[in-house]
Amino acid sequence: MKIGVIGASGRMGQAVLHEAQTQGLEPAAAIVGAHSTKRGERTVAGLQFIDGSELTAAAVDVLVDFSLPAALPANVELAERLGAPLVVCTTGLAAEQHRLLDRAAVSVPVLYAANTSVGICLLEQLVELASASLPDADIEITEAHHSAKRDGPSGTALVLGEAAARGRGTTLAEVSAGVRGDGLRQAESIGFSVIRAADIIGEHSVLLAQPGERVELNHRVSDRRIFARGALQAAQWLVRQPAGRYRMADSLNLTAHLRKLLV
Repeated sequence: MKIGVIGASGRMGQAVLHEAQTQGLEPAAAIVGAHSTKRGERTVAGLQFIDGSELTAAAVDVLVDFSLPAALPANVELAERLGAPLVVCTTGLAAEQHRLLDRAAVSVPVLYAANTSVGICLLEQLVELASASLPDADIEITEAHHSAKRDGPSGTALVLGEAAARGRGTTLAEVSAGVRGDGLRQAESIGFSVIRAADIIGEHSVLLAQPGERVELNHRVSDRRIFARGALQAAQWLVRQPAGRYRMADSLNLTAHLRKLLV
């Protein structure tokens, strides 16, 4: 399978290219912005960094996007022009950018994952289940990342917040308290704490607390390659799907597994 990586000069883009080569897949395109200083330089598997305008439909089977939110319109346009499935791993997307993905999903398969870790996908399902099962518990979400991370709370923390809200039949927009500061805690709110330090790859913790007891659900990453592996796993699944909007949980069939276990 021919893999095109958008944001190929970044840490995760490079990780995906290396992992594709390790797995025996074909790193087929290392895509950067039209004005990138990396254009023309050599990278993994002898590829040159190129911009998307240089690609033809035959060049790639699927695109994996680890770029920035501002680049999403151009990346979606590229996927539509090539007719290529698109795995979007960019965090910090706004509502309008999600609508852009919805429109693209009419013509090509689109999978959005704020975090491509299989463990995080499982955690999302567990958070929804715990939130529904403990309807009176206070919920707080803590995330920690390296000092260069730009957005906060992280996209993954927001996904976990959405899962917690979903478990109670509401949306995060209705109950989010944002990043906690001064003031009393509002009933039924979901708050966030953000840590940026050193080289932390990614840590997320969801606390459900009620008088006399608390439940903590944690996930810690020690190797950045797990994100590359998850993205490639999603890409290999997505090429077999019709046009539509998908999540990591769809590619792993987690909902069905949990339903079977809970029967």
